[in-house]
Amino acid sequence: MPDKIVKIDVTDGASIPGKGDKGLINAWWVSFIGAVSIIGYLVISKPDPYKDILLFVPDGVAVTFQVTILSILGALFLGLITGLGRLSRNRLINLVASTYVEVVRGIPLLVQLFYIYYALGRFFTVPDMLSAIIAMSVCYGAYMGEVFRAGIESIDKGQTEAARSLGFNSSQTMFMVILPQAWRTILPPVGNEFIALLKDTSLVSIIAVADILRRGREFAAESFYYFETYTLIALLYLLITLILSRGVSFMEERLSHYDD
Repeated sequence: MPDKIVKIDVTDGASIPGKGDKGLINAWWVSFIGAVSIIGYLVISKPDPYKDILLFVPDGVAVTFQVTILSILGALFLGLITGLGRLSRNRLINLVASTYVEVVRGIPLLVQLFYIYYALGRFFTVPDMLSAIIAMSVCYGAYMGEVFRAGIESIDKGQTEAARSLGFNSSQTMFMVILPQAWRTILPPVGNEFIALLKDTSLVSIIAVADILRRGREFAAESFYYFETYTLIALLYLLITLILSRGVSFMEERLSHYDD
């Protein structure tokens, strides 16, 4: 019984988009240094209110990351199950997975948040944080399902046949041969969905989750510094997404290096 990941006849796929693209790298550095410089300039030149805002929102940053990380884990799990379901030869499983994708993708995320937090509140209480994580996981799980499906389908059928000829069963073939090879195709869109999910966490402020935007709204309501508050909040979101996008690019480069 094999006890480690097996990779059969590694194919030389296309290079990862953006690899070695100096223009993209330069644009990232310009954006990153620009955001850091503007935040530093505003805090130093006008500490009231920018420094006060910066000291007011750290709790929101922690909440934003908590919602994002837990939601992306839930979305990856649902996405994998959905992707496999969409490829299943069992008509009932395929139908359920496909219906989930079509229904969830057809309903806006904000409506899903309201439905879980307010509409289901008629029958039982769902805490605000849990509502946010469930809604984000369910919504992005549908998109992740399509990512996993496309990634798995991109692997040559010969890989499955080779694995089965070596005595692998269906589960071993999928999790030890197909998915490890499909990950190179899956990673870029998963990274993009991760960044999009982080930005969409700003919607959870509507249901009283104290994320970055919610904390900013509270400060603006108390001080009436609306322009200054939302300017800094926008720059913080930009800075966080830039850091995450660079991390995703780094992982893509490392993955490509191992495949070469």
